[in-house]
Amino acid sequence: MIPIHDDNPTSITPVMTVAFIAACVVVFLWQVSHDPRGQQLVVYSLGVIPKVLLGEARLAPEVALVPPAATVVTSMFLHGGWMHLIGNMLFLWIFGNNVEDAMGHVRFVVFYVLSGVAAVYAQALPNPDSDIPMVGASGAISGILGAYILLYPHAKVLVMIPLGFFLHTVRMPALWVLGLWFVMQLLSTLMADPSRGGVAFGAHIGGFVAGLALIPFFKHRRFRLHNPFGH
Repeated sequence: MIPIHDDNPTSITPVMTVAFIAACVVVFLWQVSHDPRGQQLVVYSLGVIPKVLLGEARLAPEVALVPPAATVVTSMFLHGGWMHLIGNMLFLWIFGNNVEDAMGHVRFVVFYVLSGVAAVYAQALPNPDSDIPMVGASGAISGILGAYILLYPHAKVLVMIPLGFFLHTVRMPALWVLGLWFVMQLLSTLMADPSRGGVAFGAHIGGFVAGLALIPFFKHRRFRLHNPFGH
């Protein structure tokens, strides 16, 4: 399922959601402006390498552009390819504006970063010897999805479902869309081999759970949380 948009208006302009999207796009354009070797150096310099982050290894001085702890943040603005970027920005655009609306601009920034940090450690701690760089805004965006499912579980989301050569669109409750997404992350985590790299499903789960845990402390009082399975 590919979400297209939600039927959920906002009362403020999602300034920070747009700013995060713009920053990710600009950084990615900078990434691809390098030759292939330069792009690889960017990922190793500014992405999160669990073995380096957790103190088991060090990068060569010419690659260590920032302290290992700083890569937890810099990695959130890097992406592994156009589809990685487009998929992440689509989810951020659809669901980020409503979560920002429920928090305000400043709280949203803090929430976004904390969700991303939690996601990084959820992926890194179970695989402390990994030397595969992690990049992408997926973990932080997963936190937004966790917050959204408690704030707006019954909001309708227009999704596109490929059926062979045809594309079918249908409106579904956010609970179904995001719930199915989370189940897919769990199943993918169980089947994935961390030593081979690929999608950091553990980061998705960690970010989502962080969003569930943090939203009560970040939302404005006038927004109430819902039991996703209630009415």
